[in-house]
Amino acid sequence: MTHQSNDLTTQRLILRRLELADAPIIQRLAGAREVAEMTLLVPHPYPDDAAEPFIRSTWEKAEAGTDFTFAITRKEDHTFVGVIGLHGNATHNRAEIGYWIGVPYWGNGYATEAAKAVIAFGFETLHYNRIQAGYLTKNPASRRVQEKAGMIFEGVRRQEFLKWGVYTDHGMCAILREDYLNAKRG
Repeated sequence: MTHQSNDLTTQRLILRRLELADAPIIQRLAGAREVAEMTLLVPHPYPDDAAEPFIRSTWEKAEAGTDFTFAITRKEDHTFVGVIGLHGNATHNRAEIGYWIGVPYWGNGYATEAAKAVIAFGFETLHYNRIQAGYLTKNPASRRVQEKAGMIFEGVRRQEFLKWGVYTDHGMCAILREDYLNAKRG
């Protein structure tokens, strides 16, 4: 059974399942050096044939109930602005959020709004105990997204990743189920 048959909606966004028709826009937006530079897993240059296999893999993981990846689209005009995923770990009843927003759409609060919706989905539908997100410390905007979404800064792992030949520090923020429920109660 897949939980991804339903879209997640927010005030301004619809988070929906990725479609093969999204491949060209993923290629273009994720292919920007600025996006790849601020993420760990987005390659640069983005290979011409990579978007469709990526999309198909998100379907398989959703069917398996382990990972849920959404296209972030604007409600008003259905413009594709980025991708957000919730990657589960059943053993530890936790998940990790990963996301990117296309450069033309930076600074509009879309990542925060999408992260809040995915956090709610993770706690209310999937019943996780912990949801975390990492960020490269050279990308403080990503930490701000996580904190605005209700996550708490937990620390930095120094030189954890080798990105483009440079050792890179990796920050971590997280929210616990109890934090989420307390904030929701007000």
